[in-house]
Amino acid sequence: RVPGPAARTFPAVRDPSLAPRGLQPDPQPEDPFSGGRGQISPLRRPSWSPPPADFFGAVAPGNPVVDSFEAELRDVLGFLRRLRGAGEARPQQHDLHRRGANTLFNIWIKYKPRLPEWYYNEKLLKVGDSLAQIKEYKLALLQCYGRYLQQFVSANLDNVIDDVHQFKATFFPNGFRDKNAALTFHALQERNVCTYQMVCSSDRNLQNQESLQTCFNVLSSLRLTMQVALPQENLYWLIYSGTIHIYTICRHLMMIGQSAKVLEYLLWASICMESSIPLLSVHYLTWRATLYTAVSQCYFDCQASIHGEIFARRGLIKIDELKQFENISSSLENSETKKVFREATLKMSVMIFKRAVYESRRRPKSYFRPKLRVSLKEARNVPWPRTTTERLLTEMFDGVAAQFLAILEALSDSSRCMLRPAPPVPDEIEVHDVISELFFAGLEILSGNSIKNKNLQ
Repeated sequence: RVPGPAARTFPAVRDPSLAPRGLQPDPQPEDPFSGGRGQISPLRRPSWSPPPADFFGAVAPGNPVVDSFEAELRDVLGFLRRLRGAGEARPQQHDLHRRGANTLFNIWIKYKPRLPEWYYNEKLLKVGDSLAQIKEYKLALLQCYGRYLQQFVSANLDNVIDDVHQFKATFFPNGFRDKNAALTFHALQERNVCTYQMVCSSDRNLQNQESLQTCFNVLSSLRLTMQVALPQENLYWLIYSGTIHIYTICRHLMMIGQSAKVLEYLLWASICMESSIPLLSVHYLTWRATLYTAVSQCYFDCQASIHGEIFARRGLIKIDELKQFENISSSLENSETKKVFREATLKMSVMIFKRAVYESRRRPKSYFRPKLRVSLKEARNVPWPRTTTERLLTEMFDGVAAQFLAILEALSDSSRCMLRPAPPVPDEIEVHDVISELFFAGLEILSGNSIKNKNLQ
């Protein structure tokens, strides 16, 4: 009987001899343990693995293994990105997230034997960076940075970061000129960042003592990584990013009263910026001044205002040295460079004013000459500057914006209560006078009268 048209639509041909020419499979070898051709005993079944990427040529776009690997990574990253943007996590989203994490895990396992080590390691860190950008810090830590660092140590990494010599021997056995050294530094640094972000996600205000200790462990690890990388001039980018991470964590800790403990880390970050030649350029001056300001603020929080002013004056000297160097090396100073120096100088001047405005009015206890106090009611109709505080503001700052910033900083001393519901302490009368004059000057600036008076003059 001739089969009808419907019989030709079967998806598979059971008899290999009926397959079209060119698609017939090779004859199967006869297994003596099976008793017939084509039947392979499970005990003698050959193991088969897909060919590696270099079997198809260069490891680059166009290679089928590379293209498949890249496509699967794009799919899982896109899936996780959409899941992150969906909003609040629900039980269903937890299941989807777990499915995405398992998919990523399977991708790493599947392609590791098929890709060159250098390509595989680069992708580990790039995917980790992408996950960190969408705030998937735990996934980035476990699946990417942690997986990369497992090639050096399989135990707890925190046990290695206590000693600099052990640190070097563990993570850089081939020295710092090895082509993978930069990748290792990057993985170590980003591992610390992810650890800190994971702590913040579970304990934003760092109320748990264990969370606090983890933050200080992260700071110590960042400092050790920067200490090892600092002599390598080509790793200046790692020093720069390390100072940013240290500053971010320290500012968070300063807000909860840990200024005394974070001071050493901010000092370290500032010294690193001064010790790296590429980071001494004008391009990084704004950030260096920000670190100087944070150190001075730490001193003020610790009620060591004299050290805060000294460090600010030191920063002002460093800025002036760079400015003189720039004047010697370049005859043309553009407006952008002038703006950078002006902003950096302003930050230091504000920290100097923060103490000077009070200390300039203090008198020794043995000083008995009567003090002439200026009545603010009488000074209201006098042109700006009307008080000693306003005259100091005019001498130190150009423009009302800078003057108002200095007023705010001088009034934001954490060790001084501005609105204490009690009479002033007798020995601090001058300080209370300064506070009143600062408020008086701030109201004058906000009202715009100081600008009008300057225009009239």
